[in-house]
Amino acid sequence: MAKQKRTKLIWIVTIVIVVLGGGGSYFVYSNNTEKTGEQEEPHVKAEIGTIVEKALAVGTIEPENEIAVKSKLSGVVSKLYAEAGDYVRKGDPLIEVSPDPTPLELAEAKRSLERIEIEEENLQKELNRMDQLMERKLVAQQDYDQLKERHSDVLVRKQIAQERLELLESGRIKMGDVLIESVIRAPIDGYILEELVDVGEPVVPLTSYQAGTPLMTIAAMDNLLFKGTVDEIDIGKVVIGMPVDIKIGALPSDTIRGEVAHISLKAQEQDNATVFPVEIKITDTKGAVLRAGYSANADIIIEKMENTLTIPERVVTMRDGKAFVDIPGKEPGSRTEIEIQIGMSDAITVAVLEGLREGDKVLERPVKTLTVR
Repeated sequence: MAKQKRTKLIWIVTIVIVVLGGGGSYFVYSNNTEKTGEQEEPHVKAEIGTIVEKALAVGTIEPENEIAVKSKLSGVVSKLYAEAGDYVRKGDPLIEVSPDPTPLELAEAKRSLERIEIEEENLQKELNRMDQLMERKLVAQQDYDQLKERHSDVLVRKQIAQERLELLESGRIKMGDVLIESVIRAPIDGYILEELVDVGEPVVPLTSYQAGTPLMTIAAMDNLLFKGTVDEIDIGKVVIGMPVDIKIGALPSDTIRGEVAHISLKAQEQDNATVFPVEIKITDTKGAVLRAGYSANADIIIEKMENTLTIPERVVTMRDGKAFVDIPGKEPGSRTEIEIQIGMSDAITVAVLEGLREGDKVLERPVKTLTVR
């Protein structure tokens, strides 16, 4: 009997626990359901803010003037006086180019000088005889003058041949007060950006019919520009002098100031898009150290509205050229659509000119669901 009573008691306790657990669950479910019903719909508040309409330019930081240093003499690089990153002043030596004539060029130069020397020697002998004849008045003055002219001409050609041979052999000559040498010197004050040749490399000279070998590039880093492109959709809004915020990829914490200095009149095709090149003069580096070639994005400030009432553009519904938003209705869970007047937009936030006040609640647009049949 005691065992049966004990079993009965266990069953009674189990039933009570189940009943109480179910009741508690129902109470929690009912309470949560009630609270959920009281929750507000997702919304935002109209608040005072700033809206900036801007055009994006993508490009790089570049010096205003970048000069490629070239040689007027052919040869081989024999010495480097400076390297990339060095600051040089106008006239400082940069590179020495040693002559490297071919055996044929050297032989031709020597033979040419020898022929001219023989010609000069023969004319000198003839001129000496002509002097004696002139003293006796046995020759015409015109013939004598022509001979002297030929002698003077051959002396000039002899000097040119000597200078050419000297250049081929040593790479250095002096013509009066002008020193012609194979040492290439800095044309301006500035920094060496690139060192394009090394010792032992051949050099093609700069002439009227060939570009020549670039040896180094030099630029004054005081005047820097942002050079980039703007999409054709935005270029019509951009004008000279507009302020610009420049963000450099290598300096994410710095924002550089500038202003639009040049807008190209001709478009370019870039990645299947039509863009216009622009130049932006950097006016304030904010203490950042800039380097040529930095990639950057520039926000050209087209228009700016400060201390204006704003809401997210996603809550606005456009219909028949008018703007509408939903606000909480009088009944719980209901919504009322009202018309508002909107102004400038930056594609994320829009200015509200009429229809709302600061702090007003604006409901998020209902999420549409797809019904599969």
